[in-house]
Amino acid sequence: MAFEIDPRTALNKLAFGPTEHEFQDIRKSGVDAWLAQQLKPDAGDDCADRIKGTKFHFKYSSKNPDAEVDEDRSLGVIDQPIEEHWKLLDKSVPNQERMFLRTAVMGATLIRAVHSRWQLREVLVDFWHNHFNVNAAGDATVSVALPSYDRDVIRRHALGNFREMLEAVAQSAAMQVYLNNRSSRGGAANENYARELFELHTLGRPAYLNALYNKWRDVPGALQGHPQGYIDQDVYEAARAFTGWTIEDGAGIGAGRRLPFTGKFTYVEIFHDNYQKRLLATEFDPYQPPMADGHKVLDLVAEHPATARYVCGKLCTRLVSDRPDPALIASAVKVWTEHQRKPDQIARVIEAIVHSDPFRRSAGAKIKRPLELYASFARGAGIDIVPTLPLLGTLDGSGQRLFGWGPPTGHPDENDYWLASNMMRARWGLLLGLADDAWKAGAPDATRWIANQPTPEAAVTAAHHSLLGAAPPSRTMAALMGGLGLRHGLVFEARKDAVPLARRMLAYCAMSPEFQTR
Repeated sequence: MAFEIDPRTALNKLAFGPTEHEFQDIRKSGVDAWLAQQLKPDAGDDCADRIKGTKFHFKYSSKNPDAEVDEDRSLGVIDQPIEEHWKLLDKSVPNQERMFLRTAVMGATLIRAVHSRWQLREVLVDFWHNHFNVNAAGDATVSVALPSYDRDVIRRHALGNFREMLEAVAQSAAMQVYLNNRSSRGGAANENYARELFELHTLGRPAYLNALYNKWRDVPGALQGHPQGYIDQDVYEAARAFTGWTIEDGAGIGAGRRLPFTGKFTYVEIFHDNYQKRLLATEFDPYQPPMADGHKVLDLVAEHPATARYVCGKLCTRLVSDRPDPALIASAVKVWTEHQRKPDQIARVIEAIVHSDPFRRSAGAKIKRPLELYASFARGAGIDIVPTLPLLGTLDGSGQRLFGWGPPTGHPDENDYWLASNMMRARWGLLLGLADDAWKAGAPDATRWIANQPTPEAAVTAAHHSLLGAAPPSRTMAALMGGLGLRHGLVFEARKDAVPLARRMLAYCAMSPEFQTR
């Protein structure tokens, strides 16, 4: 039987946790009204001014004293078009300039996670960055391309149409560099992008049938034009289809000519393998119009039933639980397929997942990743967060390296990975540091209310209510009082250490299983 969605569950799963103001608003308007707004966010960036106004101290030395840098630099640099950022790849430019762009996107991501009104978009941007993972920490060229990738690809399409997003990813400089397609040529096709397109971006590893079949015609359904999965032959043929898809990186194109040096996508006909191909039991005639082969591949993989199952399964895993109900996935697949060519395909799938009984019953089923933990604590504790370099460094060491995960798989999305003992220590350290303002990123506003409570019990209750919306159970109260060395019935508000204790209360409350999950 269907029942109403709890506002706190909605804000924990579809946002980076509740703020007191947002929680009260959603209680008045209802989750459905809030969701309807979130599914159609404004195109602009409501945190743009805050991002531009945030500066990181940027300093490095150089062999040339005139080229040394020691300044406060605005995160607004990420708004520049890719051709401006691409200039940083000139050999005369120090590598620190290139890597700063990844740092700036990280800072902007933290700001939006805490302060953006459009919380569902931020949650899905995090999901799609993980799904279409690139490693900007391991490659300075990817770092240079990251602001455009984040702005023009992931954010623009996060609630839109999957096929359109797939093409934007394929043509992005970040993915072209990360998976080597920019150097793929006819006669020497590089299969890295094509393989991950099948295995990670669309049909998924469950549809990889090469261990069972090594000829395309043997794959079940192939002779009827509807193969159930893919094999290595499909990957090789797809790699050939994407030859000539590259970026303007100054490469030579014959006869003494070179591509411009802008980082923008381009198609070079002389790089393309124009001969016939066969992919997913579909014949590709030779000498098709420019880019037609690649477009046809994207059509085939985007509309394959295995893609709907795989991507919808990942969305259900992120939003509901590690082992989502097969019936839930099936209902999401139905909506995905019905809206295959609609501009709001992804939004309609999210809506279907949220309106399901498994979603409504899923409170506490997922462990918060470090970014979610950080943002939900900042939002609940009322921290007017201004990210700093030490805070970003701590997050990098917490197990979730934003835009810096090496393998193309993206971060694991199962609870067990985030519950390892070393991960838990890092999570607790993050919370204590945020509560104590160890990284000068902003102090919890809620401490003023907590520190003014008359007794320790009242202060602990206020801290617990700030983060979890309710008084603590008796066992939690006893654990917090004991952990803080507080005795019952004493005066609290007059203590000289009331504020430091209030901060510690917030951190301890956030270490509870109820806050660590969503």
